[in-house]
Amino acid sequence: MKELSVEWMLVIVTALVVLSYLFSVISRHIRVPSVLLLLFTGVGFRMLADATGTDIRFPATLVEVLGVVGLIMIILEAGLDLKIRRDKLSLIRDTFFSALIIFMISAVLIAYILNYFLTEPLLKCLVYSIPLSIMSSSIVIPSIHNLTERKKEFLIYEASFSDIIGILFFNFLTAGSSITLNSVGSFVGSLFLSMILSVVFSVLLFIILVKSTIHVKFFLVFALLVGIYVSGKLLHLPSLIVILVFGLFINNLELIPFKWFKKMFPADTVSDLRHLMHTLTAESSFLIRTFFFILFGYSITTGFFGNQDVWVTGGLIIVVLLLVRYLYLRFFLKTNVFPETFFIPRGLITIVLFYKIPAQFRLESFNEDILFFIILVTGSIMTLGMIFYKRPSSEIVEEENFSDRKDIL
Repeated sequence: MKELSVEWMLVIVTALVVLSYLFSVISRHIRVPSVLLLLFTGVGFRMLADATGTDIRFPATLVEVLGVVGLIMIILEAGLDLKIRRDKLSLIRDTFFSALIIFMISAVLIAYILNYFLTEPLLKCLVYSIPLSIMSSSIVIPSIHNLTERKKEFLIYEASFSDIIGILFFNFLTAGSSITLNSVGSFVGSLFLSMILSVVFSVLLFIILVKSTIHVKFFLVFALLVGIYVSGKLLHLPSLIVILVFGLFINNLELIPFKWFKKMFPADTVSDLRHLMHTLTAESSFLIRTFFFILFGYSITTGFFGNQDVWVTGGLIIVVLLLVRYLYLRFFLKTNVFPETFFIPRGLITIVLFYKIPAQFRLESFNEDILFFIILVTGSIMTLGMIFYKRPSSEIVEEENFSDRKDIL
């Protein structure tokens, strides 16, 4: 194993940050998601290392830690992006049910595919199918700048709900070895307790942000959020709810009707704080995404492209993801299908949840190359959708109801 000097490590780290920034700029013009460029960069580095015989390894826990921190940042960023207003209630309803129903149908069908090909217990297959059924907001949200505002809102809400729903179902299934009335009741109870704690912690963290006289306070709050997440995991509570509620709380403070609250926290102070949270969260997410996707890409070996089983199983799963999404958008939601149908990327949350699958739910015959294949192909499919969606947003007329437009397929 080759060891790099400190100087070379610093050169590589800074070069990767600059490269990631350039990818963010380039992606707006070529319509290829920047995170996908980072992923393929990592794969390229691995191929180069293999070709030159260079053996540089990174601890698996490093990728996992970056993934968990990235997961927290994604949920926080999602909360900060979600605006709760009366005129958005129909959008929130549509995107919630879109995320829920597409996720549930996809998870069940993928579980049966894994059960058929691997002949493993269906419950274990369902645990594996959940991460594969979650739309990756870490790839979707940075990739929608060329879409219209309506499409952006739809995909932001849907991807955020998909993350949250998927994580909740994953936590529920992996909390015990069987699904019983008691386990469901226990999960609902822990969810209710988490909601109560979320409100309490959100108020306390908000007071720390507003009242603290020390300028460096964002990362103090972020450290507390990480501590809350870890404590919740140790207590088997869905602690990501706390982080989501905190983000929603910050972004929707004007909904609090109490006069004493508005007097204690003036609108200009709240506005400045919200702007600061948005900026720092976006900057931190950018940094974490950069290293996570490059390191994950570096961990991928491209030999799986010659494995027929990977192509068959992974290909069937991708067909299910596309078909379920298209049918729901076309016939149930009756809304836009292009390029929304192509937004099926699997990314950071999928990878993190795979790392978190308990030993008792592991599939002995599951080939992890299937995971790599699905992540690369679904990201490429989304890229194709964005490339073929060529018209600038100012020239696009949104479809109010899909059934009124028979010509857009």
